[in-house]
Amino acid sequence: MTQRIQEPELTGVRNFRDVGGLPTSDGRTVGTGRLFRSGHLAHATETDAEFLASLGLHTVFDFRNGADHALEGPDVELPGVRNVNIPLSDPADGREFWRLVRDGDLDQLRSILGDGKAAARMSDSYRRIIRDRTTEHGRVVRAIAEDSVPALLHCAAGKDRAGLSVAVTLLAVGVEREAIVADYLESNAPHRRYRVRRSSASAEARSPEVMELLAPLFDARAEYLLAAFDTIDEVWGGVDRYLAEGLGLTPETLDRLRDRLLV
Repeated sequence: MTQRIQEPELTGVRNFRDVGGLPTSDGRTVGTGRLFRSGHLAHATETDAEFLASLGLHTVFDFRNGADHALEGPDVELPGVRNVNIPLSDPADGREFWRLVRDGDLDQLRSILGDGKAAARMSDSYRRIIRDRTTEHGRVVRAIAEDSVPALLHCAAGKDRAGLSVAVTLLAVGVEREAIVADYLESNAPHRRYRVRRSSASAEARSPEVMELLAPLFDARAEYLLAAFDTIDEVWGGVDRYLAEGLGLTPETLDRLRDRLLV
């Protein structure tokens, strides 16, 4: 396995990492310095931005929607870097739900998140993004194959929308599912996790029961990504047909993608 770029201690960017070093089924590996993933760049410090600029990025793919941008702000501008916004959820989708996550009391959170509802919502969301967002995922993979490397893929936390887009890209170059899941689960490291926002600073607002109810929304859980993989198998019968029929990728595009990303 090739050595990844040493992970920096970024102050205002969560969950940044180089995806390089992951093995493919044919014995190759994803090259270092070619594909990165992270949370949003809106709060990047000057030092963070200097590090990101040093990577020689061609394109930053931002999968946040309008509601995310209103909450967090736009990404910082990096000199010479193309910024591409491809929202992977409707700006209004779930707005009331997330208001309750931030502001709801314990009884409200129990009603919308308890008894496995939160984890089921996450798995269903992963399935829906894979099933319904083939145009967007195809666009990302084609862009990376053509001219967008080195590329950074991010959403708000760098876990769900970016996690799925990275997973799709890695499937397209032949990385085994187990390795993709292992990389995805790295988002659970304490220094990478998205900070849970609650409107109240009271102890009750962040009580152990509240945080337990919220945990499935902010965890990276293998079951979520496996639900996405199951959807690929159920709808398209496997990765090859998903790439060809779902994403509309030609063998030539996939060859170019592998040439861009693999060593």
